Parts: sequence; C-alpha cells; structure tokens
Amino acid sequence: MNHGGWRMADGGWAKALLAATAFAFCASAAAQGFDHSHAAWSALLKKHVVLIDGGKASQVRYPGFQSDRAALKRYLESLSGVTRQEFDGWDKAQRMAFLINAYNAFTVEKILTRYPDIRSIWDFGRFFGNPFKDRFFTLLGERASLDQVEHETLRKPGAYDEPRVHFAVNCAAIGCPMLREEAYVPARLDAQLEEQARRFLSDRSRNRYHAERGRLEVSKIFDWFKEDWTSGYRGYQGRHEPIRSREQYFSAYAALLADDLIQRTIVQGGKAGLGFLDYDWSLNDAKR
Repeated sequence: MNHGGWRMADGGWAKALLAATAFAFCASAAAQGFDHSHAAWSALLKKHVVLIDGGKASQVRYPGFQSDRAALKRYLESLSGVTRQEFDGWDKAQRMAFLINAYNAFTVEKILTRYPDIRSIWDFGRFFGNPFKDRFFTLLGERASLDQVEHETLRKPGAYDEPRVHFAVNCAAIGCPMLREEAYVPARLDAQLEEQARRFLSDRSRNRYHAERGRLEVSKIFDWFKEDWTSGYRGYQGRHEPIRSREQYFSAYAALLADDLIQRTIVQGGKAGLGFLDYDWSLNDAKR
C-alpha cells in the first residue's frame, strides 16, 4: 500500500512538473511571441520593392502587394496584436524598428484601399480624409494614425532623438526617401538608418550642391523638420560633438552631395547656403 502510494505521489509530482514546465514555456513564448526579424514584412518588400537609380531610390509594385494582400494583412494583424505593456518591455532598437515598419506597412495598405485609382497619397484628402491624420489602424491597443506614429511617437523629444527616421519612414511619394527593400531589424537598425541616409543624400534629384548658385539644394524634409537636426543629434559615425545645424550635418556627407574637391570643401566647411527643392507627391508606383 505504501509503495503504491508513493507511485501515486510520484505520478502527481510528475504531472505538476509537466504542467509547470508547459506554463513556463507558454509564458516564454508569449514574451518572445512577436517576430522582431519582421520576416513576413521583409519577404513582401523583397518581392515588391524595385531599386532604381543605382539603389538610391525605389519604386513599389502595388499590383504585387495586391496579390499578396492576405500576407500583408496577416503581418498588419501581428503588429496590431502587440500590447502597450509588451512594447514598453522591449529595448529601444526593437521599439523603433517596430514603429518604422508599422508606418511603412500601414501606408502600403492605405494605398491599396484605392489602388489603382490613385495618383498621390493626397488623393484621400487634405482636410477630410487626410491620410496622415486618419486613425485607420490599431496599434498598441488604440486607434492610430500615421502622424501619431511619426510625430507623436518616433519624433517625440527624448524618446528616440533620431532624425534619420525621416530617411526610413516612407509616405508612398516619389519625393520621400525610398521604401527600403527589407524590414528594419533591431540588430542592424543603426547601420540600416545610416545606409538610408547615404542613399538619400546621394540622390541628386533630391539633394545636391548647385555650383552656379553656390548652395546646397536639399529636400524639403530638412526644412519641415529643421529642429530634428539642430537639437544636439550626435549621428552615426562616432561623433563627439553634438550637431547643432543642418550645415554641420551635411558637412559629413560632402562627398555625396558635391562633385569636385572645391565644392566638397565648401560643404565640409559649412559655407554652403541652403535652398529647398519642391517635394514630388506623385505615387511611387513602379508602373509609372
């Protein structure tokens, strides 16, 4: 009897251990449930983003995204399933990559709701139906807009303090920095942002030194968001001195912005004036 009793006790103990192990596994799986490699989004981007101009810009195959709409929606659902508590438990790079990818993926989805009968994201409306202010998706437990993700979260002072985010979020326009052909991931986020910066700044259709006018002609992004480059940003390349002006920022990229040594010396010395180019809001459609 005693021996049988011990067998029953052993069996109960084994079941309890199994249950505890299963619970711990499930808890761990829940904690690690979100795919920070954003593999599903990367697969879609690699398939439907076309690099042009030597990789300095890109266009989007929206018909391809339409064909893969179910896969896109599954990825969007995975983004919407992340709770605020889960998000707050991530490190800075994980949070930032999540927000950038969410902005870009939901923008593509927004375009698809009208494609092919759309020539610009502003076709949704500037006052009524404004695509950037419309709370058309759920993120971190609440209805959200693209402006919320970019301006109230990514650009919130003290949150990330990373102006290169402007080279990463894509507003489906030709004038916008390119939609990257892969997802942003925490482990490579800094390098990805820097590559985006270099790609954008070397695109002479949007940023260049104009020798005859003796000035840099750059994207309106640097005008609209001037404060992001003048608030002490330290940049990617191990700089010790905080950047307090746009001219100081451009000086590090003189080789990308100017053609010859004299022009580059002017840019490096912060001596070039600034002019801002018109922004092309036409859809970044590969069918153009």
